[in-house]
Amino acid sequence: MNKQEYIDASEEGLLHVYNRFPVVFDHGEGMRLYDSDGKSYLDFASGIGVMAFGYGHPDHTAALHEQVDKLLHTSNLFYHPPLMDAASALCRVSGMDKVFFTNSGAEAIEGAIKTAKKYAFKKTGKAGKNVIAFNHSFHGRTVGALSVTGNEHYREAFYPLMDGVRFADFNDIESVRTLVDPDTCGIIVEPIQGEGGIVPATKEFLQGLRQLCDEHDILLILDEIQCGMGRSGHMYAYMGYDITPDVLTTAKALGGGVPVGAFAVSKKVAASSLEPGDHGTTYGGNPLVCAAVKASIELMEKLDLPGHVKETAPYLEKKLSELCEKHPETALGHRGVGFMQGLIISPEIKPVDIAKKALEKGLVVLTAGSDVLRLLPPLIAEKSDIDEMAGILDGIL
Repeated sequence: MNKQEYIDASEEGLLHVYNRFPVVFDHGEGMRLYDSDGKSYLDFASGIGVMAFGYGHPDHTAALHEQVDKLLHTSNLFYHPPLMDAASALCRVSGMDKVFFTNSGAEAIEGAIKTAKKYAFKKTGKAGKNVIAFNHSFHGRTVGALSVTGNEHYREAFYPLMDGVRFADFNDIESVRTLVDPDTCGIIVEPIQGEGGIVPATKEFLQGLRQLCDEHDILLILDEIQCGMGRSGHMYAYMGYDITPDVLTTAKALGGGVPVGAFAVSKKVAASSLEPGDHGTTYGGNPLVCAAVKASIELMEKLDLPGHVKETAPYLEKKLSELCEKHPETALGHRGVGFMQGLIISPEIKPVDIAKKALEKGLVVLTAGSDVLRLLPPLIAEKSDIDEMAGILDGIL
């Protein structure tokens, strides 16, 4: 089949909820993807932050092959060794104490919200507690996750959503303070807003949220689905803010390409929130995904990818600054942390049009918000990869 035949056959059977680019990817190796025609693409999207190790890393694939040959599924009515290994590894690197494995980031958000509500219920004996979220945030597409997503475009067709969600302004602690009341059970926030335009939280803001939650005994939920697992230059971005969350959500790079998410909690929260019968999942934490989690964490530590990101990110930022200096009418600036960067594009130009031109020239990039070109390279990216990316964008801009 040729490319168009693949596309037509796919659209024949799929519900059309994605505006896919007209590319059929066939395989990958390292930093590169290859389409069905054999064309090579430098990947600066990593499957929306998933492929931290690039494609086909032998340590990761070997761990998956070994587990596939042993056991794929048991259900959560039983124990299995990969579950113990994955839970122990994730608690160790996340700084949290207890973990629940899910199938996706959105499911991790659902579990985090339920945790906050149950924590408040056990404390007061009353349900109906409220959550504070933020304008321009993104937490997922399920009804609960959508309810705390601060973008009306994603929400408008699906009302009524979950009650009791109030939206504050990101990086504005006073806008949060005015919303806290006795019925507030949690505050959910991305340390670096992703879909909202690659906007990092200030240290004062996150520390202010931590203090506010401590004052009112409400839970601080940090959504690190995109910015976690080394992407910020820390294993989890919160570690650069000198705070600790009550609940942490993680996914994307957690499985290195295998679909798995998790929410993790502190000992205090674990002791006073979800109990047997409160939450569950058929597939979450099965042997295959737990083997992937263990392999991903061990590989990230072996390669010291957070350290590599911290060392290499200044060069990425330097090249983005050079693009802005050379093309001031097109590239208005850049922002981000580590290997989670956004190039701000002039309002006269659609970032998606730049992404399309980049594909034509063999570069995969993403967009975020209405005016940002999003760069999420695999965490193995080297300076030579950054130079190649910048050279392609230079020609397009």
